[in-house]
Amino acid sequence: MQPTRDCPLCPRLVAYRATNQLENPDWFNGPAPSFGDKAAWLLIVGLAPGRTGANRTGRPFTGDWAGDLLYQTLARFKLSEGTYAAHAGDGLSLKGAMITNAVQCAPPANKPDPSEINQCAPFLKAQIAVLDHLTSLICLGKISHDATVRALGGKPSAYRFAHGAVHQIGDKTIYDSYHCSRYNTNTGRLTTQMFEDVFAKACLDAR
Repeated sequence: MQPTRDCPLCPRLVAYRATNQLENPDWFNGPAPSFGDKAAWLLIVGLAPGRTGANRTGRPFTGDWAGDLLYQTLARFKLSEGTYAAHAGDGLSLKGAMITNAVQCAPPANKPDPSEINQCAPFLKAQIAVLDHLTSLICLGKISHDATVRALGGKPSAYRFAHGAVHQIGDKTIYDSYHCSRYNTNTGRLTTQMFEDVFAKACLDAR
């Protein structure tokens, strides 16, 4: 189950989507569908589509700085095939991995409201449920972490977010990372090495 292109559940996000549609009618302007391998063992959970990233291109983490780092890292760990060219038609495919978001539509200032996170929760839970080979999830940021913990039936208070933390919930393992946003990388809160270390841990544990 994924949201419809004109999903009406969150009034604020619907209004923002309409504004973007008026200003940029050639953009995707809708809930960005998950992208990747249906046989994925790894699910990467982001925050929400970026206005000029997935909201523009229609593919998670595509067309903005966060995507540059994420897709570079996926290639490094042989979780992708082809060349990332920052648009949905670049021919890139993922191997053993899928990318989704805790919130499916772009929020103003990249900050979803708690009610919007709750409205999107069934979509994240459904995406997890249909991945029969899923064992591991990399959560990019605390909002993603908390939403994923809830989707797996846990309580965030029992599984605290911290960069590099690893949590086991049932038969699924969560790996936490700071979000690969331009702000985090520009301020040094997240370095390329720190980001790659999280993927290295997940890939090593999956062997």
